[in-house]
Amino acid sequence: MIAVNPMDSDSVLATFGALGVLVVILAESGLLVVGFFLPGDTLLFPAGVLCAATADQAPRLVLWQVLLCAAVGAVVGGQIGYLLGRHGGRALLARTSKRRVRDTAARAEKLLARYGYGKALVIGRFIPLVRTVLHPAAGALGVPVRTFTVWQIVGGLLWSQALVLAGYTLGASVPGIDAYLLPLVALVVVLSLLPLLPVLTESRRSKRDR
Repeated sequence: MIAVNPMDSDSVLATFGALGVLVVILAESGLLVVGFFLPGDTLLFPAGVLCAATADQAPRLVLWQVLLCAAVGAVVGGQIGYLLGRHGGRALLARTSKRRVRDTAARAEKLLARYGYGKALVIGRFIPLVRTVLHPAAGALGVPVRTFTVWQIVGGLLWSQALVLAGYTLGASVPGIDAYLLPLVALVVVLSLLPLLPVLTESRRSKRDR
């Protein structure tokens, strides 16, 4: 029996390939407590790299399959998260004992308030942790179904396809890029946190003013 660590991108991709991308991205995009600890950026980017052929190695994954699975996982997961939030999501967030989840939910609500529904749903997709909580939070806050669906699809497609294609482009153009995957993934995560800086700054300022 093969042991798979769902929080380890290499383990997921080596065992399940594109199907693993679909399942993990779906859970990370909408299943609040479970998805909170799953890889998102750190799965899509390496998956794109593994789709690229090099002089020494054939592609280990098929690009169109990874793109399709990433898109389906992101969009379906976002919609599931919204429905869970709409039906008892606020009570679930209130009951959770994990401070990290509660703090991230508060940031997701501030993101929705600061940028408006459409922009927040697109920006939020690129922020680790926040994207998992954002969709249930949108459902709990009563964001209109049509508005949510349109913008979460836009955000989900932009995020999932951009990261896979970025990994693919880099993998195809830089020989031996596999050896530098860990620092590259760390860089992707750092860059994805940048949109959250205004929200964090505003939160600290309001605490000082109290």
